[in-house]
Amino acid sequence: MQPFELSLTEASRAVRARELSPVELTESVLARIAAVEGRLGAYVTVVADAALAAAVSAEREISGSGPRGPLHGIPMALKDLIDAEGMPTTASSHVRAGHVAERDSRVAERLGAAGAVLLGKTHTHEFAYGLTTPQTNNAWDHSRVAGGSSGGSAVAVAAGGATFAMGTDTGGSIRVPAALNGVVGLKPTYGLVPRTGVTSLSWSLDHVGPLARTVQDVALVLSATADHDPRDPASVSGPMPDRFPGGDLRGLKVGVPRNHYFDRVTPEVEESVRGAIERLAELGAELVDVEIPMARYIQAVQWGLMVPEATAYHERSLRATPDLYAADVRILLEAGELTSAGDYLRAQRARTMMRDAWARMFDGIDGIDGIDVLAAPTVPMTAAEAGQEAVEWADGTTESVSDSYVRLCAPANITGVPALTLPVGHDRAGLPIGMQLMARPFHDATVLRVGRAYEESVAGAGRLAPLAA
Repeated sequence: MQPFELSLTEASRAVRARELSPVELTESVLARIAAVEGRLGAYVTVVADAALAAAVSAEREISGSGPRGPLHGIPMALKDLIDAEGMPTTASSHVRAGHVAERDSRVAERLGAAGAVLLGKTHTHEFAYGLTTPQTNNAWDHSRVAGGSSGGSAVAVAAGGATFAMGTDTGGSIRVPAALNGVVGLKPTYGLVPRTGVTSLSWSLDHVGPLARTVQDVALVLSATADHDPRDPASVSGPMPDRFPGGDLRGLKVGVPRNHYFDRVTPEVEESVRGAIERLAELGAELVDVEIPMARYIQAVQWGLMVPEATAYHERSLRATPDLYAADVRILLEAGELTSAGDYLRAQRARTMMRDAWARMFDGIDGIDGIDVLAAPTVPMTAAEAGQEAVEWADGTTESVSDSYVRLCAPANITGVPALTLPVGHDRAGLPIGMQLMARPFHDATVLRVGRAYEESVAGAGRLAPLAA
């Protein structure tokens, strides 16, 4: 096995045991990027010289005073919305051409303090306003979409071009590409990871989180990046434990949705996810049927919040340089100018009602059992063909690819609950299928515990995408 094939947890153990140097690991990952990047397009920029210099420094420090922690000397990537001092943050857009960050984002600062080695910046759907990341190809099948908007981060991890990567999630932008590329992605509780120095799409829905090969990997990254930063008005204190044990799930109640989440999904997705839920029962969890509250309003609330907030953020540049935006993004931004204040306030009021209803779903009301975790498909189908615009479902309805991908992810953004996606199977074409686990706000450790228990019970967790070889 070559070093780039190691998961974060495996690489960290080897580095701390001094069986593998950060320089050897970083050189291996950089060589992997050089070998596959031409087919994948995961990166906006790679800073090989700076990464190697950081790896040399990490190796010297580890040999002297010892490792700072599990991320010390581990090569990683940042989505091109996340500032790193002296590096461009372009949001994969001509609008931001030439923009160089003057200081680190809080996330980059935390990762730097942990000793992680920055490889470069990964592509996003322009300004994170899309679910496909057209610059980037799926790691399992290069003719299919990577998912978005953190498509570059997911593909880099799936192909061995980063040991872990950071992404952002406003309507599924970590979980969608993670599911489509067979990696693990975590959208933490709203406010748990600060967004200072991160380009916004929709400030009341934006989250920052990790993508990696295993559940334990993302747990390690969450522990390093969860932080209170008063510069982010949404930031909250949320100390995380260092360990997320798996094992049996006795005493845990897992909610199985009877509506919304299994509506209009492919048979292969439903079969794989229901099989994974049964595996949770075999590990000791009690399965509880639950009704998803206010399901018919989910997409209206998501778009009612996101569209006007995104337009407000881009107001000046949209008027000054509209032709620099990609057509699909410009259309959405212009549509936001037609949203009335009343519509936006109604969406905010509906979000408050939805948060309360979800809290009651988890806590249990009127004699109905509460649940610890909700388990459901991450996305209703595997990776679409590049250029595909719509999906025709068995019930005769037609849905855009973007609406299809956001439909099952949006509730966790609206309510702010933690949501983890992990691979649970493949379709007939060999493309990955993801299961999503959600819990009460600030119960991130619970979804990680359940995800790790499942992962430990199956073979092949954490493997690279074979078509990226």
